[in-house]
Amino acid sequence: MFVRAYLRASTKEQDAARARADLETFAASRGLAIAATYIENVSGASLGRPELFRLLSDCRPGDLLLVEQVDRLSRLNSEDWERLKAEIRRRQVKVVALDLPTSFQLAIADGDEFTSRMAEATNGMLLDMLAAIARKDYEDRRRRQAQGIAKAKDKGTYRGRPENQNRNTAIMKMLAAGQSWNAIVAATGCSRSTLSRLAKRLQAAEGGTLIENA
Repeated sequence: MFVRAYLRASTKEQDAARARADLETFAASRGLAIAATYIENVSGASLGRPELFRLLSDCRPGDLLLVEQVDRLSRLNSEDWERLKAEIRRRQVKVVALDLPTSFQLAIADGDEFTSRMAEATNGMLLDMLAAIARKDYEDRRRRQAQGIAKAKDKGTYRGRPENQNRNTAIMKMLAAGQSWNAIVAATGCSRSTLSRLAKRLQAAEGGTLIENA
């Protein structure tokens, strides 16, 4: 049985590979080995996940997609979750999540067509439930965050997200060395608006002229 592990974290500051050992232990305890691992830092609320879709494109019917928790796979809204599920079904991939203990037993269930379809339907229902919980948790956290920001703004105490000084210092050094904006964006993952702000800061410090070197 071919097992592919998917590891995801929301931001570049988080360690997407944190759960690798847990997934390897889970697989080994069941006599399996993880043949391929796909890692990316992107929000679970976004369907734009290149590594996840590379995993699915690499899959063959019957492969296992192993995740630590269902929310590593999806914090998607219902429409996007249905799209992802359709792709998983089309590839005939079986999803196993460590936070869904029955998913492995259901994924490897062997029997007649009726038994297999019942196992697939049961696993799908449980995945739907956990995906819905993950989405609600995401929306609740976003709402609380927005409420906190609104209160801080009303009090005049809101200062925005703390600046990543180490990253920004490195970016300014890259700018000073003449590296192109495209190369810096590719290397650091920063937005062009952030890059523009730092370029202006560097320009002010050096008393030069801002030039966007694509």
